[in-house]
Amino acid sequence: MRIIAFVRTVLLALVVLIVATTSFAQVRISVEFGPPALPVYEQPICPGDGYIWTPGYWAWDPDGGDYYWVPGTWVLAPEVGFLWTPPWWGWSEGVFLFHEGYWGPHVGFYGGVVYGFGYFGHGFEGGRWDHDHFFYNRSVTNVNIVNVHNVYNETVINNNVTINRVSYNGGPGGIEARPRPEEEIAGRERHIGAVAEQTQHFQAARGNRELRASVNQGRPPIAATGRPGEFSGHEVVAAREAGAPYHPPANHPVANRGENPGGGNGYGSAVHPKELPKFERPAPPNTGDVNRDRKYQQQQDKMFAKQEQERQKLQQKQEQEHQQIERQNADQARKQQVEQRHQQQTQQLQQKHVQQQQQMQEKQQPKRR
Repeated sequence: MRIIAFVRTVLLALVVLIVATTSFAQVRISVEFGPPALPVYEQPICPGDGYIWTPGYWAWDPDGGDYYWVPGTWVLAPEVGFLWTPPWWGWSEGVFLFHEGYWGPHVGFYGGVVYGFGYFGHGFEGGRWDHDHFFYNRSVTNVNIVNVHNVYNETVINNNVTINRVSYNGGPGGIEARPRPEEEIAGRERHIGAVAEQTQHFQAARGNRELRASVNQGRPPIAATGRPGEFSGHEVVAAREAGAPYHPPANHPVANRGENPGGGNGYGSAVHPKELPKFERPAPPNTGDVNRDRKYQQQQDKMFAKQEQERQKLQQKQEQEHQQIERQNADQARKQQVEQRHQQQTQQLQQKHVQQQQQMQEKQQPKRR
């Protein structure tokens, strides 16, 4: 029996190792229901040479408990030869997991999601690098040849046309796509996360009430921008229509928010820390700098250990308060007040932990050259 148990342990370790080495990007957030469909919008004109199109996507705001649209935008490539792999949502074990985008020499797997403008589910057909210059495919990108001279025309046959504009992989109604061998290899190559301009861009989107799905019903008024963070002006493009009607679950706060779209939380009905989802550990860093990656991994492990201790400490404190009110034979109103306070404490702790994880990741991003 001990031999069998040992073999099972080894096999489990191998599975964990395989999953870690084939991760295409970090996974930070899980949600119980899927994002809205991709809205229909036009691509703003490319502002100049070296800019790469990064398509818009739905992100999740844990503080507001709502999806919000991050407008598509043109971003200068952080390094010559680098391309953008878009973020994507995927269904796994009953929840939707968010896989972050990244820059690298090749485009990795992005869930088979048809973002358009060169991103047709696999790879990128919007342009290519030729030595130190990026050439744009005018058949799928909006380029003014007066400002950009590195262009070519190549017809793209899109075999991934979908009846709807589904924005996630797997699960009920999701896209059925699996990574190709070349995409698996791309995911293991040296890559870096979103650059500073992109981070500021999606932070601005998160703070914009009009970009919340509960407000715009899947049709964001700012669907795309000419440059990161520029949410006003003639280069801002509004969505023509929603990709599909947006119907969040009836029992979720965003479905009954009414005139209070800022209410709710991103953690379901969790009242105590033990009811929170387990921490989603990101994939091991792979910047090409071994010492830096090792240091970051150590800092990350230390942070997660401390966060787990804080969860356990708060759980123990709340359990003691439960025992105290039981000894006091408190009435139902008193018990309800305690539960409400516990839920607030739990949500505040989780919000703090999510922010710490985001700040940790931003520190890992290399400075732009």
